[in-house]
Amino acid sequence: MSDPLLQAVIFALLAGATIPLGAALALWDKVHPNWMSGELRHGVIAFGGGVLIAAVALVLVPEGVERMPGWMALTAFIAGGVSFFFIDRTLGRSGKSMGQLMAMLVDYLPEAIALGAMLATGAEAGLLLALLIGLQNFPEAFNAFRERAANSDESTGRTYLPFALMPFLGPIAAGLGVMVFAPNQMVLGALMVFAAGGVLFLTFQDVAPDVKLDKSWAPPLGAVLGFTLGLAGHLFL
Repeated sequence: MSDPLLQAVIFALLAGATIPLGAALALWDKVHPNWMSGELRHGVIAFGGGVLIAAVALVLVPEGVERMPGWMALTAFIAGGVSFFFIDRTLGRSGKSMGQLMAMLVDYLPEAIALGAMLATGAEAGLLLALLIGLQNFPEAFNAFRERAANSDESTGRTYLPFALMPFLGPIAAGLGVMVFAPNQMVLGALMVFAAGGVLFLTFQDVAPDVKLDKSWAPPLGAVLGFTLGLAGHLFL
């Protein structure tokens, strides 16, 4: 595929397609609540945590710090964590049932921008980032739909609608990455490290607390499996 813009749009759309799939799994779990044990539910969420950490450790930070001075990378990483803290705190104060949905959105869009820019510059990690975005979106959507459905009086269709539409934001963000961010590698690096700081904050703020179960093995193994898949992509893609 020679056109980097077309490639970025297709990869971002495929990565975002796991969002409605994850929400659909949560919808099925709501309709048939006994088919998936509580431990397995937490394992799915922990899997997403493992993938998020893999994205930070294997793509966002390594690729980002190569594009800027060390002091700027540290500043961007801290700024990302602090910014996502304020976003999460604002959503928590609002009392709305879209906290994890919005967290997924502010996580997905910067990564999609970075994906487009990396593909435009021929970076080999672009394909790996697309894979990790798709893997992490699935459990994030699963958890976000369960939160939204549990705290909303809307119909099932209205609850599911944002998850069905969100994948189309990814290609727009990836297109911006190709046309705006790719020419400026330092800005791209800052965006990637900024996103890494935010993703790491969200992992320990929202994902890790939700996976804890007493005397259970599925959640920690799910996290290990998620990181393992990310590492496999890093080694073989």
